[in-house]
Amino acid sequence: MTHTAPDAATSDLEADLDDLRRIGTDLTGGVPDGDPATAWQRRRDAYKLVGPLNRRKFTVIVVGTGLAGAGCAAALGELGYNVSSFTFHDAPRRAHSVAAQGGINAARARKVDNDSVHRFVVDTVKGGDFRGREADAFRLAEESVRVIDHLNAIGAPFAREYGGSLATRSFGGVQVSRTYYTRGQTGQQLQVAASQALLRQVAAGTVTLHTRQEMLDLIVADGRAQGIVVRDLVTGEITAQTAHAVVLATGGYGTVYFQSTLARNCNATASWRAHRRGALLASPSFIQFHPTALPVSAEWQSKTTLMSESLRNDGRIWVPKKEHDDRPPGDIPDAERDYYLERRYPAYGNLTPRDVASRAAVTEINGGHGVGPLHNSVYLDFADALARLGKSTISERYGNLFSMYRDATGEDPYEVPMRIAPAAHFTMGGLWSDFDQMSSIPGLFVGGEVGWGYHGANRLGANSLLSACVDGWFTLPYSVPNYLAPLLGDEPLPLDHEAVQHAVTSVRDRISRLIAVDGTTGPDRFHRRLGEILYRGCGVMRSADSLTTAIAEIRELRDEFWSDVRVVGSGAQFNQELERAGRVADFMELAELMCLDALDRDESCGAHFRVEHQTAQGEALRDDEHWTFASAWETTPTGEQIRHREPLEFSAVPLQTRNYK
Repeated sequence: MTHTAPDAATSDLEADLDDLRRIGTDLTGGVPDGDPATAWQRRRDAYKLVGPLNRRKFTVIVVGTGLAGAGCAAALGELGYNVSSFTFHDAPRRAHSVAAQGGINAARARKVDNDSVHRFVVDTVKGGDFRGREADAFRLAEESVRVIDHLNAIGAPFAREYGGSLATRSFGGVQVSRTYYTRGQTGQQLQVAASQALLRQVAAGTVTLHTRQEMLDLIVADGRAQGIVVRDLVTGEITAQTAHAVVLATGGYGTVYFQSTLARNCNATASWRAHRRGALLASPSFIQFHPTALPVSAEWQSKTTLMSESLRNDGRIWVPKKEHDDRPPGDIPDAERDYYLERRYPAYGNLTPRDVASRAAVTEINGGHGVGPLHNSVYLDFADALARLGKSTISERYGNLFSMYRDATGEDPYEVPMRIAPAAHFTMGGLWSDFDQMSSIPGLFVGGEVGWGYHGANRLGANSLLSACVDGWFTLPYSVPNYLAPLLGDEPLPLDHEAVQHAVTSVRDRISRLIAVDGTTGPDRFHRRLGEILYRGCGVMRSADSLTTAIAEIRELRDEFWSDVRVVGSGAQFNQELERAGRVADFMELAELMCLDALDRDESCGAHFRVEHQTAQGEALRDDEHWTFASAWETTPTGEQIRHREPLEFSAVPLQTRNYK
């Protein structure tokens, strides 16, 4: 790959970066030497074990009850450990995993389309633009077979072929059919099954479920994670709970953009508090913008709505060839339409990976070809599929999605094309962890979207439900006992321990500080303004100028927040304004680090598209010589940012330029 020689602007940027961050040390991911295809089996074989009679002597805290958290808590409970499960929801099934629609991938290769574990790994590593851990992709592929069989066994109602076998469909970035689904409700149905498995262990007495409890800090003592501090969202009571190990399965941080496809209550506080206690944060700027979200329709809108990527199996994406063409779509003849994904990427067409599809859509919209009242979207048209397959077949595949679109927009997608646009969605970055899913703080494990390793710089569709299930059911139940085994005989930290009291006091002081500001502006106003800064400066496309401007604007906004935020009421009661204020305060700090990471990574890769680094055809231009590593950020107690790195090696899938043409 060709790169220009350093110039004065590059030198100035490097000087600016030196003022913003320091360079730290190299990290090791703990992957066993040798063939990455067998690394997971060899690592499992080397794990220490805890005997059945000793398991009840250990306590494990699991924060989050989505697919990763529910699976981990249920599996550890089934094995005989004492598990405390925490969620800020009123029931575990409300976790955000319910929002995933299109499906879950698996390399079961039941269709005769030449799929395999190897092809799964190639697609995942290539889809992530070679910025994820190759051995993790092999584990994802290997365990995917067990995941589908397990979920099917515990009651997930997967779609079936006429003969009874499980049905599959295709998703972006692949040329085979490996996505298992339950119409457009896959996440919801898998979450119901996982929640029931969790509640079975609650009934058995191995899991204690704590609802309406929000984690606000991590307790670290003797260099390892030994508990959490939570706030009861109903009473406001601040309490601590200690354990031998802590698992965070609290999801991603896409809501930092305010308008995102995530639920409004999704937040980064649990992971950010852990980060401020010493857990490294990997590649925070790797943000996926989903290409098939509903476009923003008004300035007062509080979020965007996801439409499943599975729709791209049968829907064709297009814009008018003529700029600023406001004719109804039905009045635009086929010859005057640009099916731009099919034109640019004929081998994959409308099933190009999400980063490619989102970037192409933004290019069309910014080029004057956007459609709709605000000219901020493109068409997803099912006319050809309806004519070829009939309404009943399309309804069987996507009926609930079509109904949801009609309810949200007032338009019938059976009659007119859907209008879609990219929106902040999934975070490939997250707390750095080694091959055992343990963070840089011993005893603190991560599962699901709160982690980082599988997806690199771009997640393939339907790999998110899979990675959450693999972590929860088939990784953490192996790796957590390996950590616990040497601790046999140790008791959990007493609640009067200095580290516990310090963490509780820190939480109370932070709450008091938020309330004491007594300003004039609610936290949601600050959150909305933060999102606007990020969409401009660290959105689908970024540049050195946009990122440096964003960092300055975020700092200014953060100062204004701490001098003018209004939190009514007190901390000793149900207080949603206080909840939001605390989350927005954490978002402010996280947003600056996201922009710094994007500024520091002087290349384009996957969803991280720096406009300074693109090919003549407008594709992402990687710099493998200098940037084949995962960035892992440390924030010191004084706020200094230090970038560590984990070098990445690719032996099974050699480094190559992504090509979906």
